[in-house]
Amino acid sequence: MLNEIQGQDRFSISRILVPVTGTKADEEAIELACGLAKQNKSQVRAIYIITLKRDLPLDAEIEPEIKKADDILGGMEEVARRAGCKMDTEVLQAREAGPAIINEAVEQEIDLILLGIAYKMRFGEFSLGEVVPYVLKNSPCRVILYQSSYTVPSAPYQAE
Repeated sequence: MLNEIQGQDRFSISRILVPVTGTKADEEAIELACGLAKQNKSQVRAIYIITLKRDLPLDAEIEPEIKKADDILGGMEEVARRAGCKMDTEVLQAREAGPAIINEAVEQEIDLILLGIAYKMRFGEFSLGEVVPYVLKNSPCRVILYQSSYTVPSAPYQAE
């Protein structure tokens, strides 16, 4: 393992997966993925996951959700184009986003999952939600969390 850390393979990345939901953090995550892709001659893949309720079949066609997903991925493709990067996109349908991200990472032999996260509060505390911890716990590859500076509340630091 020490040889891997000291060797060239340390940052060898050929496939980057960026799950998106349409936030500013996602746009910045795409820009970061494109920067990494240029340095490593990597492929970037963005996915949007439509989560379906249990009473619907997984192949249900929900037109408003599909249109929303296509619009978001179209916007992310534009971000990638402006960053000088070619990117593959796909809309997935699943019961839960976390397992869908992990399955996609395994199936596509992904080397890096890059998650753009928004600053969320739950019960008055910072929260990563359910998807991020699931991905961190179950990922078969490296994971980078990217928190946009636009998503952090502007409350001043208060020493306790």
